[in-house]
Amino acid sequence: MPQLVINCVKATVTSAINKEARMGASLLRLFFHDCFVNGCDGSVLLDDTSSFTGEKNAIPNRNSARGFDVVDNIKSAVENVCPGVVSCADILAITARDSVEIVSPKHIYMHAYMRIFKQPVGGPKWAVKLGRRDARSASQSAANNGIPAPTSNLNQLTSRFNALGLSTRDLVALSGAHTIGQARCTSFRARIYNESNIDASFAQTRQRNCPRTTGSGDNNLAPLDIQTPTSFDNNYFKNLVSQRGLLHSDQQLFNGGSTDSIVRGYGNSPSSFNSDFVSAMIKMGDISPLTGSRGEIRKNCRRVN
Repeated sequence: MPQLVINCVKATVTSAINKEARMGASLLRLFFHDCFVNGCDGSVLLDDTSSFTGEKNAIPNRNSARGFDVVDNIKSAVENVCPGVVSCADILAITARDSVEIVSPKHIYMHAYMRIFKQPVGGPKWAVKLGRRDARSASQSAANNGIPAPTSNLNQLTSRFNALGLSTRDLVALSGAHTIGQARCTSFRARIYNESNIDASFAQTRQRNCPRTTGSGDNNLAPLDIQTPTSFDNNYFKNLVSQRGLLHSDQQLFNGGSTDSIVRGYGNSPSSFNSDFVSAMIKMGDISPLTGSRGEIRKNCRRVN
């Protein structure tokens, strides 16, 4: 892929995140929600048509999936310099990588930390595999069934990830993406009022902006990582050890089960988390891509050619 294309994507993602820090998490989430539904084929970007109901209004995406306008801007910029070559599916993969890199810590003290403790500066970086093509259809039902819900238990999470060729370690590493971003009150209300494996002061803090009554404050947001919500780091795992996971599905990773030791390991070692996150992202990007003559290279990510 021409360097000019890579630069176009990076510049547009950087601009979007500079305007709104949350956008990095939103773009990363689009890649997850694309790959978990019939593979990494750009189907999550398709608007509804008369012949199919797309994924944007599936339960996991409705009122929460965002960043579609940013993807449109990226696609337009890429088409201007390299028309008809770069798929929307590949744009999602590149954008996810760039988002992680842009929101990773790059403070001066980190360089001193690296010299003293031999730890890497900033967050994970990786070369994105390319060559995916775009789907000509989408499936709301597949999105409803394919994307793990925030109410999932550990067995459900493990089963879904395993079905896609992702290991339990991949599950924990990829869940570390929740070190950035926010969730709506509807996604964590039951946890902060009903669950016992939660730090009391953390629950009280979240309850202030998420009333117990359904319909009140449903769309109020809270950070998935209470410590560094706009920085890609390993604090998500430290939060889990302290029983400060926001979602039920988050805290399931550290709840006396088989993944506790992995969570502790990532909480103690940023480099271990970064390395495993990169491996898992590459594996996820390999889920059932359309190649060869299958699919197409969409001119507009919202609709088929």
